[in-house]
Amino acid sequence: MSIFFNKESLLAISGLLSLNACQSVEKPKETEKPNIIYLIADDLGFGDLSFTGQEKFSTPNIDKLAAEGMFFTRHYSGSTVCAPSRSSLFTGLHMGHCPVRGNKVWKEEGDSPLPDSTYMLSELLHDAGYVTGGFGKWGMGYPGSVSAPENVGFDEWYGYNCQRLAHNYYPEFLRHNGEKIFLEGNKNKGTGDYAADLIHEKALEFLRNNKDKPFFLYLPYTIPHAELLVPNDSIFESFKGKFPETPYTGTDDGPLYRKGGYGSQENPHAAFAAMVVRLDNMLGDIMKELKNLGLDENTLVIFTSDNGPHLEAGADPDFFNSNGPYKGYKRDLYEGGIHIPMIARWPAKIKPGTQTDHISAFWDVYPTLSEIAGVEPAGEMDGISFLPTLTGEGSQKEHEYLYWEFYEKEGRQAIRQNNWKAIRYNIVKDPESLPELYDLSNDPGETKNLASEFPLIVEKLDSLMKLAHTPDQNWQYR
Repeated sequence: MSIFFNKESLLAISGLLSLNACQSVEKPKETEKPNIIYLIADDLGFGDLSFTGQEKFSTPNIDKLAAEGMFFTRHYSGSTVCAPSRSSLFTGLHMGHCPVRGNKVWKEEGDSPLPDSTYMLSELLHDAGYVTGGFGKWGMGYPGSVSAPENVGFDEWYGYNCQRLAHNYYPEFLRHNGEKIFLEGNKNKGTGDYAADLIHEKALEFLRNNKDKPFFLYLPYTIPHAELLVPNDSIFESFKGKFPETPYTGTDDGPLYRKGGYGSQENPHAAFAAMVVRLDNMLGDIMKELKNLGLDENTLVIFTSDNGPHLEAGADPDFFNSNGPYKGYKRDLYEGGIHIPMIARWPAKIKPGTQTDHISAFWDVYPTLSEIAGVEPAGEMDGISFLPTLTGEGSQKEHEYLYWEFYEKEGRQAIRQNNWKAIRYNIVKDPESLPELYDLSNDPGETKNLASEFPLIVEKLDSLMKLAHTPDQNWQYR
């Protein structure tokens, strides 16, 4: 398989880091539970990182994380939009089985809940003895519902419950353990309280407050999702005038103002670059805090994104080559919509500066973390633990296939088996249409449809699509 990130730079960083290996803290005891941090960026593309090819801005802290850990070159999101992708993560189920398979608004605030019978990843880790904290965007159950964060194992939650309200970076309020916390700096159209920064500070506080206990820190940060608004600080100023700009006129008043409508931005290119740099700085803060607290060696840190880059609020993924070598964007089931970066760093267990071509997806995270926590996942799931890949110990099981379905845009399906990928669009019009077929080993950009040349492979993958899909009356193609 071709490597799309800057391997030479990654190896150089790794070499420099090895010079300081003698300064590592004492290795933890084998029986000590590792801490777990899972940071999920919002709509970050595969090509939005320096080491994967980004040239218009740099992400040194994320690059360093990759140099100190393992980069998964073939990792996939649970879905191509927010709520189902996160639901796949917390249930271990792909889109053919997951109880939430799309974005559904719940009245004024919130999103479609998961069934009460769902034993979510946060509950499992809490029951396994972890202190659990979540900071960012939820999107898996409206306030007070059975799957609101405070009801599914989180000891502390701070941020947005509703992913529609999470479109806005200067909201009227955030929620702390279900309670509304009104932001005084944002009254009367004020811009005194940047939500992403408040959420980040609470996450750092959680680290400091729980340094003596095993913890699971879930960081579904909202950057760099629309809207493209950032504080007018030195980061933003450094990008103003650097790129050609087409101002974006958005929602600056009316019923959707700070209720999901995207604010205007004179410099959308500069704002996007500043947002990703801000995200990179946030990761740097987290890693620095781990070292300061003496938690660095036995903490597994995973960094990833929930789906491909968006096209909203003046965003321009083509200008930034946010997709890297891939075709498609958020809401596509081509690689650009679902093939995402993932980095795992765990000095006690993971060899630094490594990469893996193991094919994995969001639904693998649940069984992986449950194995790390030393407990069995509850019920059947589609995920396979990739712990053997992380540690190099034991035999790594492989997926028979990966499967996705998407209910908007006339309905879409995709399946990957080894290097073959089949995609069907416009299901509403023709549910039995011939899928497109691509050989990802030779054509990662999905430029040549091989369906007519390999009819038997198309037939096999089409049969697997039918097998992977369990009908659900709550989710109908439209």
